Amino acid sequence: MSLATIYPSGPRLSFRDFDAQDTADVHEYSADPLVTRFSTWGLNSLEQTTAFVEEAAQAHLLENRTAFSLAAVMDGKTIGSVGIWTTDAHDRNGELGYTFHRAYWGKGYASEAVAMLLSFGFTTLGFERITATCHPENQGSIRVLEKNGFSWEGRLRSHRLVRGKRRDSMLYSILRGE
Repeated sequence: MSLATIYPSGPRLSFRDFDAQDTADVHEYSADPLVTRFSTWGLNSLEQTTAFVEEAAQAHLLENRTAFSLAAVMDGKTIGSVGIWTTDAHDRNGELGYTFHRAYWGKGYASEAVAMLLSFGFTTLGFERITATCHPENQGSIRVLEKNGFSWEGRLRSHRLVRGKRRDSMLYSILRGE
């Protein structure tokens, strides 16, 4: 059975593999300075967005896939990107991330998506622990993680090199059964 047939769906959102037709929708938010201000990537040029979508669209062809970069879709429109990947196969650890178009902020879409990713990670991928990091000032993302049962583990000092500067990250985690 293909994993694509078992991606979770929620009351308003579904996940699927990206395809080339998603480029315009993805570029709407990946070129938005408010959307990308706390991310480790962006502002994206059209070429960067196209490369991301093309690479993500090809990932479903990989055998023994350990990373999933998926389109978050509502009513046929890609409104965000979500990802979940293995960080340690032996210890069954994973990490997740998400980005949504600004027009869909504050309406519960990211929280719904994270709940779906957790289900996929724990049930389908067999993770025992899932982590997420975010910019220390990203209060929206912190709320999404806490709403989904993540626990704050600490501040990772000088964790990322973003746009030529070192940056801290907040580390959150959740365990199977929590």
